[in-house]
Formats: sequence, C-alpha cells, structure tokens
Amino acid sequence: MSLEKFGWNSYFQSEYLCLATPESKPARVTAADRERFVVWGESGEREATVSGRLRYSSDLWPAVGDWVALESGCRIAAVVPRQTAFSRKRAGDVTEQQVVAANIDVVFIVTGLDGDFNLRRIERYLLLARESGTRPVILLNKGDLATAPEGPAGSVAAVAAGAPVAVISALQGWGLEALDAYLEPGQTVALVGSSGAGKSTLVNRILGREQQRVREVRAGDNRGRHTTVRRELFPTSKGWLLIDTPGMRELQLWAHSESIDFAFDDIAALAAHCRFRDCKHRGEPGCAVAAAGLDESRLANYAKLQRELAHLERQQDQRAAQDEKRRIKRIHRAMRGKNRI
Repeated sequence: MSLEKFGWNSYFQSEYLCLATPESKPARVTAADRERFVVWGESGEREATVSGRLRYSSDLWPAVGDWVALESGCRIAAVVPRQTAFSRKRAGDVTEQQVVAANIDVVFIVTGLDGDFNLRRIERYLLLARESGTRPVILLNKGDLATAPEGPAGSVAAVAAGAPVAVISALQGWGLEALDAYLEPGQTVALVGSSGAGKSTLVNRILGREQQRVREVRAGDNRGRHTTVRRELFPTSKGWLLIDTPGMRELQLWAHSESIDFAFDDIAALAAHCRFRDCKHRGEPGCAVAAAGLDESRLANYAKLQRELAHLERQQDQRAAQDEKRRIKRIHRAMRGKNRI
C-alpha cells in the first residue's frame, strides 16, 4: 500500500530519515489502546507495542495519527516529530499534554443544535485548534432539530475568527457535501466535540457503514453518553482520512498565551487601541474594548481563558524547574560515584 494514501509527505520523509535505522520501516498509528497500537504500513495493518528504548528515553508517546519507525514488524522504536497536534491538558492535577490527534490538516469542531450548543465551549475549541496549527471548521450538527438554524449559525460565525461554519444533519444525511471542500486526498481530519454532539453518527454517515455505536442523549439534561471509547483513524471513499475521538466532557487548555489573540481576533484588534498597554478591559480609562460594546459573556470568557493560560504557564515553569533540579541531582550523583572509584 502507498504511504501517500495515509498522509505521508516530504516533511515526514525528511524527519523520518533522521531517526530511521536500516531495519526500520515507516508506519502510521491508526488506533491506540493504552500500550497497544494498530499501525498501517506498506505491508498492511498490524498490531504493535513500544520498544523499551522509546519508553524510557523519549518524551514522545505514540498517538493516533503519528508516524513512527517500526522495527521487527511490530515494535515502535521512535515517533517522527509531529507536523501538527490537537492537544489538551491531561485531566487531573498533573501538568501534562494529552495529544488527542496528531498530524491532522483540518479539525472538525462538532456541536449539536440542541442542549449541546454552547458558544463559550466553541471558543475554547477554537483556541486549541489555532494552537494546533490546523484549520478549524465548525459543524453545527442536528440541523434537523433546529427551527431556525441560521440564528445560532450567525452567532457562531461572529466568534469563529474566520473559521468556516456549516449546518448539517448527520442523522438525515444533508449538508455533508460541504465537507469535501475542506479536504483533499491524503489529508487528515479529526472530529472533536462533546459527548452527544453526534460524532459517531457523522462517522457512520461519512464511511457509509455502521462503524461506531450510536446512543441517544439523556432525556433529562441532553448530556451525551460515551459511545466512542478510543481514538481511531479511518480511510474514506473520498481519499482523505478521518480520526474519530471520544466525546470530551472536560477540555482543559494546553496552549501558549499568544494563541488567544487568534481565537479572539476581534478583541485583540481593539486592545491594540487601548490607552494602556497592560489594559485588562475591566473599566480602565481609555479602554477601546469596553467602548466597542462587545458581548459581555464573550469578554468574560476571554478573561477566563487568559487566567487559565497564565495558570498553565506557571505550572509548566514550576515543572520545568523541578525537572532541571532532578537532572542536576542525577549528574551530581553520577560524579560522586566516579570519584569513589
């Protein structure tokens, strides 16, 4: 099978040659289940595990969409540096990156036009999409349930920072022809969104088969139930590749503070005209943002995400300092051991 069909390009070729061995072969991770993986290569599909060298000497752990160096036909020896990655902070108190999907060209942010619809959550997804280096497209699913979908579509377009917005119905199958305009053969898209947004139904509709199990949202609160339990990559009949991801009920930020200006480009443009460079847009004199009369909930979310990013950067700095301290201690212990000889 041709690697180009799986998204192989000159970037991956160049990076792979820097870490390949005469025995290794390139392959792409298509499914991940803890420490077991499914990969695609020129010789077909096979299961794989990570090598001891990768486990203990690298910070990169294979994620769905990654290109890897495969040795002995079933051992992942190295992960090729990623071109893009959609990531979030791992749940809990640990300050670690969780890669949701690697080496993607487009991210489809799926939200339902029912109880799932939330502009502030869409802004959060857009921030992470901009950080990932991919092109975001917002899919407003369950258009069959909306009496006037142009209303929420207009609200989303106003905060989408130029990202395309499409109203679709995965259940009834209309509006999906618009998706092909955002992808070319060999490119990869990731579906992200909360549980109950209709991603599994959309995957089944795109693939033309019942690939993913579908469950109804809870009647009491419109919350979704997890049906997709692992991230997985599928080829489509149109030649592009699709990564499905489990629904996200928690989306903690993993991004640089600069990324917020891309997701909130309207606020960033206004802030450049504030009287004070360190204006917080909370009633300071000469605040151009306040004078523009923007939506209060959008301004509040902007401030909230700024605080989250500042907190994340402090946590990352603390972890980096702790890692450096441990590194120096290891060096000192090694030097003391040599002096005893």
